[in-house]
Amino acid sequence: MRKKMNLNDFSKWLQYNKDILCKQKLFFLCLYFFSAHDGVVLGVDTRATSGEVVADKNCSKIHYIAPNIYCCGTGTAADTEKTTDMLRSNLALQILSMGHNPRLIMASRILQDFLFRHKGQISAMLLLGGVDCTGSHIFTAGPYGSVNKAPFATVGSGDLPALVVFEDRFKPNMTEEDAKLLVRDAISAGNMNDLGSGSNVDLCVIRKNGTEYIRPFESSNYKCERQGKCKYPEGTTTIVKKQTINLDLVEEETVSLMLCAKGKFSNKCFYFESVM
Repeated sequence: MRKKMNLNDFSKWLQYNKDILCKQKLFFLCLYFFSAHDGVVLGVDTRATSGEVVADKNCSKIHYIAPNIYCCGTGTAADTEKTTDMLRSNLALQILSMGHNPRLIMASRILQDFLFRHKGQISAMLLLGGVDCTGSHIFTAGPYGSVNKAPFATVGSGDLPALVVFEDRFKPNMTEEDAKLLVRDAISAGNMNDLGSGSNVDLCVIRKNGTEYIRPFESSNYKCERQGKCKYPEGTTTIVKKQTINLDLVEEETVSLMLCAKGKFSNKCFYFESVM
């Protein structure tokens, strides 16, 4: 007969077997995320493009999923919004059923199954970040359902410049302020080196005791005012040669004539046009 385990015993068992459980996780992840000492710092830019046109300079790319989970999205805007809406509604039902906040692995599994069923038809690359009973986690999910888990991750058109900053300055167990500055600098590097990224920097700090959504954390520094006037006085450019050609205007009159022939079995009309 199995013995029922209360919450305190389960917490002790989970802490004792934490190393073994971590080695057995087979999940994956995505976007501008950074795992701090007691939480997660998420950061995104705010530019949305439509081809070569900047459609929105202040787009919100950080989506609420649960009180302890937020998600960043890149790809087709409609796909990312509808996918995060689906995930949020599923976890809301889980919260009502369980009575506590969901785990990150639960959210990543729901997202993984949903994207895998559609075989890449949903153009959305998502990054989940948050804090649950097992600690802080970052998961990235690709459009084909692939999932990854890492201390930090970058996804999107400006991911390579941001990844360079992370790999150069990342340190385990960083303070919250250091993590914020690192994420800001990583996103700024993406904004500087990628035409699809730009505008402001938004951050979301998820802690054990709450969440702080900072919008904007840093506004764009590339605003400038036109210096001086671009009008030049007449005569600034020297005229080398001047030539005037007079054109003769020829007027033409058009006369239209329509002839209709009516017979017993058919009615036919003929249209003639002549220039006088």
